[in-house]
Amino acid sequence: MITSLKNIFNDTGTITRFMARFFSELLHRPFEMKEFLRQCYFIGYKTLPLVGITGFIMGLVLTLQTRPTLAGFGAESWLPGMVALSLVREIAPVITALICAGKISSGIGAELGSMKVTEQIDAMEVSGINPYKYLVVTRVLATTLMVPLLVFFADAIGMAGGYAGINIHSDVNLYRYSSQVLESLDYIDVIPPTIKSFFFGFFIGSIGCYKGFTAANGTESVGKAANASVVSASLAIFIIDMLAVQITDLFM
Repeated sequence: MITSLKNIFNDTGTITRFMARFFSELLHRPFEMKEFLRQCYFIGYKTLPLVGITGFIMGLVLTLQTRPTLAGFGAESWLPGMVALSLVREIAPVITALICAGKISSGIGAELGSMKVTEQIDAMEVSGINPYKYLVVTRVLATTLMVPLLVFFADAIGMAGGYAGINIHSDVNLYRYSSQVLESLDYIDVIPPTIKSFFFGFFIGSIGCYKGFTAANGTESVGKAANASVVSASLAIFIIDMLAVQITDLFM
C-alpha cells in the first residue's frame, strides 16, 4: 500500500515537471511551425469524421430519448433548447475529449514510445535537436488548440442531429429550430465548456507525450505506453470536468 502511494506521488511529480517544462520551452526560439501545422492537420482534420459521426448520433439519440418524457408533460417545445444546453454544457465537450483521448493520446503515446524504443529520440539529442521542443511542444500545443475546435464542430453537428431527430415525429422548420436553440443559450453556457476544452486538450497531449517519452526499452512498452495514455487521459478528463462543474456552479 505504501509502495503504491509512493509510486503514485512519484509519477504525479514527474508528469508535473514534464508539463511545466512545456511552458518554458514554448517561450524559447526557434518554434517548430512546420511540425506544429502538421500536427494540427493530423490531430484536427483527421479526427473530424469520427467527431462528426459521433456528434450527429449524440444529438439524434438525445432528442429521441428525451422527446417522450417532455411530450408527457406537454413541454415538447422545450426540446431544442434542452438538447442545445445538454450538448454545449456537458455532453459534446466530454465525449469529444474522450474520443480524442482514445485516438490522439494513444497515437502520440505509441508514436513517441516507438521512437524512444528505437533510440530515435536519443539520436535527435546527439544531432543537436531538442526532442522535447520538436516532439512534445508541437503536439501539446496542437491538441490544446484543436480539441476546442473539435468541440465546436461536435456542438454544431450534434444540433443538426437534434434537428433530424425532432423531424422524425414532427415537422419543425430550420429557422424555428435555430431560433429556439439560440434563445436557450447564453454566454455562461458557452464560455465554461470552451475553457475546460482547452484543459482537456492540454492534458490529452501532455499525457500522451509523457507516456511515450518515458517508455521503457522493448517493443512491449510501446503498447503499454499507448494503453496508459488512454487510461490516464480519460481519468484526467473526468477529474477536470468534475472540478470545472464545481467552479462553474459557484457563478451560476
